[in-house]
Amino acid sequence: MAKTWSADNPKAALMGRKRAVMVDAAALKAFLEAGYAEASVNRIAATAGVSIKTLYRHYESKDDLFSAVMQAACGKPPGDSDEQHEPPPTWYALPPAEALPQAGAEYLRHALSQDQLAPYRVVARDAHRFPELGRRYQEVTTGTRDAIFAGYLDLWADREGWIVRDKQTAAQVFAGLLKAGIFDEALLGLSQPSNDEIVDQAQAAAQDMLLLFRAEHF
Repeated sequence: MAKTWSADNPKAALMGRKRAVMVDAAALKAFLEAGYAEASVNRIAATAGVSIKTLYRHYESKDDLFSAVMQAACGKPPGDSDEQHEPPPTWYALPPAEALPQAGAEYLRHALSQDQLAPYRVVARDAHRFPELGRRYQEVTTGTRDAIFAGYLDLWADREGWIVRDKQTAAQVFAGLLKAGIFDEALLGLSQPSNDEIVDQAQAAAQDMLLLFRAEHF
């Protein structure tokens, strides 16, 4: 993963973060325009105004650089991969009937944004040639999503009397229900759902998910 910045030298750390932002921006542009396979690390460094040696001082490989780009797209600073330091979502404190629609709407707004659809298209284009690309994307995006939902189940499953043996599968099923009939339309550029449509989709997916939990399908 992208290397973290030392706090021993604040000025150097600040410069490092600025360079990382520049590199991430240049890398995202290159990946979106050329795809992962054709994006040139040398060109990314030149566009960012850094040497290739500087780029590799902060990113161990092209895969590592792509992971940093994905983290930036998810709103995380470079090198920040520790979910334990992030506060839980506000809906963690709500009962499932309220939490699931709210969580679903938040997820859909994020997943259907152009900032997320564009990198997904890059992965879909090249992952069959570079399996590590798909693995890195999964770790940063779907892995984070599943861990957040599993954390909610850790808090509420016993209170609700649910038997959830596989929380990861439950998270993936909920994501599938949320995206059904709406994600592909946005991915292919056929339509962009309104906020009301997102809210309705999240509400329907939440109701279906609650039925599955009560039927002990996990």
